[in-house]
Amino acid sequence: MAKAKLVVLGGGVGGTFVANKLAKHSDKVEITVIDATGVHHYQPGLLYVPFGWEQPEKLRHDERRLLHPAVQIICSPVERIDIDKQRLHLLHDGTIPYDYLVIATGSCPVPDEISGLAEGGQHFYTEPAAVSLRDALNKFEGGRIVVGIAGFPYKCPPAPIEFTLLLDDWLRQRNLRNKTEIVFVTPLPQVFSIPTVIPLVEEIFAKKGIKVETFFNTESVDPQKRKVVSLEGMELDYDLLVLIPPHRGSSVIDASGIGDKGGWIPTDKFTLQVKGHERIFAIGDATDLPISKSGAAAHFEAPILVQNLLAHIDGKEPSAKYDGSVICFVEAGEGKATVLKFNYDQPPQPPKPSVWWKWQKALMNRFYPVAIPRGIALDVFFATLQGKFPPIQPFCGSELMQRLKSRIS
Repeated sequence: MAKAKLVVLGGGVGGTFVANKLAKHSDKVEITVIDATGVHHYQPGLLYVPFGWEQPEKLRHDERRLLHPAVQIICSPVERIDIDKQRLHLLHDGTIPYDYLVIATGSCPVPDEISGLAEGGQHFYTEPAAVSLRDALNKFEGGRIVVGIAGFPYKCPPAPIEFTLLLDDWLRQRNLRNKTEIVFVTPLPQVFSIPTVIPLVEEIFAKKGIKVETFFNTESVDPQKRKVVSLEGMELDYDLLVLIPPHRGSSVIDASGIGDKGGWIPTDKFTLQVKGHERIFAIGDATDLPISKSGAAAHFEAPILVQNLLAHIDGKEPSAKYDGSVICFVEAGEGKATVLKFNYDQPPQPPKPSVWWKWQKALMNRFYPVAIPRGIALDVFFATLQGKFPPIQPFCGSELMQRLKSRIS
């Protein structure tokens, strides 16, 4: 039996997970990853770049080195997907045929969708933006910082809150907090989108003196007057503006006619097959699934996708179901973090922030380039959280914990 030709479009978290998991079944499938640049960016690390706590070059990795040796890689932008003929058109020259396709094209911020935001605002969702924000913070001497969410959807929902709390720490370290007003703005009626998390965020924000403006749908930014205006008619002056832009799906999805108006791919929430196309699967941010867009979601989606793809190759009905599982560690300031664990049916119940969760987050960030793209480290982390392995916390001696605390706080 000839091997099925699988193309994975996108070398981010989701695409890398899937390719490496399928490499264990190289007797059934020939795997090719197509990525525009061949550079894998560890995006969660961008949160720390504005504060000088992480260097952007350390967040870049050669995708070839992250992939299993059985996986081929082509570094080229893709212009469009021809679904009828089952092939991808490369931007500059050539086509790549496939029997099965996994779309892992991610999402991207689009500040230009809001007038003046690109010129007057900062964010940290790309490497250039994070570096620009670092430069702006280094020049900041006090005043009002308006930080928050400019529009939906955007990836990693807790990230704006994490940034705000780390910003509070950073300002205090530089004796600037008493010279600075922090205002958090959001289009939502509450400070966060998940009701069970709201009390914790409100408590921490109140403790730190962070003001919150809800129902603030950003309409425009005036860079000259340093003013941000909401659709509701509220105006806020700022000395530094940090707003997370709304996101869109990849342009190749638009060009291929398979996405909705936001560029998101209609995807079966359980099997991860693209609706109407049984040989095409989607993973991660590229989908329209009713969950957060994050690498943690892609991690849980990957094994389900692999099971269903292999079942289809074997002539069976895909039966594995993704339950919407997501687990993410969330910075809470003061050298502490918490964790959000949830799925389609069960909301998160975040524990009290602690150094323990901060350590877990720091370890995951440190070991990602070696273990996580191969589906190793997160399995251990998440199995521990879910009670499948004995907790490792009791084995951490006090001296070790103190050293870790000093290193990561």
